[in-house]
Amino acid sequence: MKRATILTTLLAVSSVGFSQTKTISGFSPKASAEELKTEQQFDAALSAKNIGATIKELSAKPHHVGSPGGKEVADIIYNKYKSWGWDTKIETYQVLFPTPKTRILEMVSPTGYKALLKEPALKEDATSGQDGQLPTYNCWSADGDVTAELVFVNYGLPSDYETLEKLGVSVKGKIAIAKYGRSWRGIKPKVAQEHGAIGCIIYSDPKDDGYTAGDVYPKGAFKNEYGVQRGSIMDMVIYPGDPLTPNIGATANAKRLDRSEATNLLKIPVLPISYHDAKPLLEALEGPVAPAEWMGGLPITYHVGPGKTKVHLKVDFDWQLRPANDVIATIKGSQFPDEWVIRGNHHDAWVNGAGDPISGQAALLEEAKAIGDLLKTGWKPKRTLVYCAWDAEEPGLLGSTEWVEDHAAELQQKVVAYINSDGNSRGFLDAGGSHALETLMDEISKDVIDPQTNVSVFERQKAEKIASATTVKAKKTLMAKQTLSLDALGSGSDYSSFLQHLGITTLDLGYGGEGPGGEYHSIYDSYDDYYRFKDPTFEYGVALSKTAGRAALRLANAEALPFDFRSLSKTINGYVTDLLEMTNNLRESTELENQLVQNRTYVLAADPKENLKAPTAKAEVPFIDFSPVQNALKALDKSTEELAKTWNKMSATDADKDKLNRALYQAEQQLLSPAGLPNRSWYKHTIYAPGFYTGYGVKTMPGIREAIEQRAWKEAQEQIVIAADAINRLSNYLTQVSK
Repeated sequence: MKRATILTTLLAVSSVGFSQTKTISGFSPKASAEELKTEQQFDAALSAKNIGATIKELSAKPHHVGSPGGKEVADIIYNKYKSWGWDTKIETYQVLFPTPKTRILEMVSPTGYKALLKEPALKEDATSGQDGQLPTYNCWSADGDVTAELVFVNYGLPSDYETLEKLGVSVKGKIAIAKYGRSWRGIKPKVAQEHGAIGCIIYSDPKDDGYTAGDVYPKGAFKNEYGVQRGSIMDMVIYPGDPLTPNIGATANAKRLDRSEATNLLKIPVLPISYHDAKPLLEALEGPVAPAEWMGGLPITYHVGPGKTKVHLKVDFDWQLRPANDVIATIKGSQFPDEWVIRGNHHDAWVNGAGDPISGQAALLEEAKAIGDLLKTGWKPKRTLVYCAWDAEEPGLLGSTEWVEDHAAELQQKVVAYINSDGNSRGFLDAGGSHALETLMDEISKDVIDPQTNVSVFERQKAEKIASATTVKAKKTLMAKQTLSLDALGSGSDYSSFLQHLGITTLDLGYGGEGPGGEYHSIYDSYDDYYRFKDPTFEYGVALSKTAGRAALRLANAEALPFDFRSLSKTINGYVTDLLEMTNNLRESTELENQLVQNRTYVLAADPKENLKAPTAKAEVPFIDFSPVQNALKALDKSTEELAKTWNKMSATDADKDKLNRALYQAEQQLLSPAGLPNRSWYKHTIYAPGFYTGYGVKTMPGIREAIEQRAWKEAQEQIVIAADAINRLSNYLTQVSK
């Protein structure tokens, strides 16, 4: 059977017996009925047509941070909130945002080629030829003027450099060219710099999102030969936000670092290019033939270099402070005005940004309009709702991070949860966040109906996962699973400062998976592209409004906040089990590799010049004592069970729940480490963080996991103790709450 047929069959089977939830966690039967009635009124006010009109309106012009278009978009959003009855303001921060003055890339030997570095306007795309577009560049590249031999480094991951070392190829003193993909873009120049490269070029290979994947834009949705992915290469895993004001808001009078002191900025020039511009460079490369798994989709034989191929790369930037305008809209809670439910989505884009971020922003605004309609009926939320349109997300989460740092103490006291979204398109529910909110999101996912299949978004997501599973065992496990699981969060959107810096309970929600992303961060991320290929009916915008809107409304109105820390305890137990298996596998693989070295066993190529270097012996993996964190988890399991009993008892009575609720929403802060993670103290959460070499990708139990991956055994043992201390703090805290 074709995958689509399998998916349809699974949806039909899984939808049998589905029924509307009659009660909601955290609400009495009477309050549940009232809440469900409110949500029906909320749903009725949502309009797919209106979401489409908002996407068209807000993506009509280029609107990067600091641009006239950016200010215009912020003002439009401000005026919409005001018209819907929200108390609205714009908070402005002065953030560093460099734009390019010079961009030159040319091959100087063995032949000449000057890169175009430009995306052409298309008659099929009405906004692709507008004035005010940012040119193709990587924000936070260093100024530089370098000429050197070129080396192809595949995706530019640490493992790729291990392969290069075996091939006897070094990038020291050379310029690296890497493919987009497999990691966040900023990891590629970071690893190149660590290996001594003096410059880095990043290109989109057609094998990943170009003509080998499908028809290219404008005929299809995949990247055409001139498309370029702009984007930040800030080392956000050190800290996000304005590089000059770590840990404090970038207000006009803030004390700023000298740019040379900003540890999240790289030191080498970097430039993104199209595969049109990459082909002549890669075609000229000599040296060993690239491994089979490195081969891309260009009609050439990929070599790694170096050789006679030299390139000249020159970039420099203006390095100016620019205003970042965050739109903050509030509806004061009727009973608990000092308990805040915050909802956010950014509004800035690299160019027009119809998909990223305006599709998500339009869904958020539709929620706000529907809530405004509820206000007209006399309804008010029990807790304060704060809806935010962040600026300057694209350069490195600047708008949200500066706002969070500026208001940190108040936020840790008052915020019940932060609910984030970003770009949105048709497809499957993508839900991540704090695992204490799994019960909340499980119920919501079973209440919201998928517009394409008419089953719940939970059932559609489940069916997609079953269809995608690669083993019979995995399929059976998924078939038996009856509840939603939240993904752990890494980075790449505006939730990062709330969760990983302040320990605020967080959700990140969206839909997607059926629309190719060839337009990503290019001039072709337009209304025309979105309407044709992303969500033609805009119904998945409504699905996002219903999903995130329910999360906001239920958290705002719950009698007993629906936090279930048993889910968190179970999840952390799974992470620790994974760490144990990882350590044992590393020990076994190290022993095997060292046996091969001892026996002088290594790969011989057909051409003696391309023989792989013999591997060197690695230090053995010592015994690592996980008992501190295992014992802490036993205590956490007990305390979460006791809390669940207390919560169930209190939620079933008219007892005062205020004290318990405040304790629940501040509980995740117990998992913060005051010292932060090794070498990046801004990140304080001991359970979730972006990976040091994955960027957007999450590392769970990051202090322990990354120490093991980097074979830093002493640090691994220290981080086990730190994580155990954090888990014990949470356990003791929850025990006190239960009394």
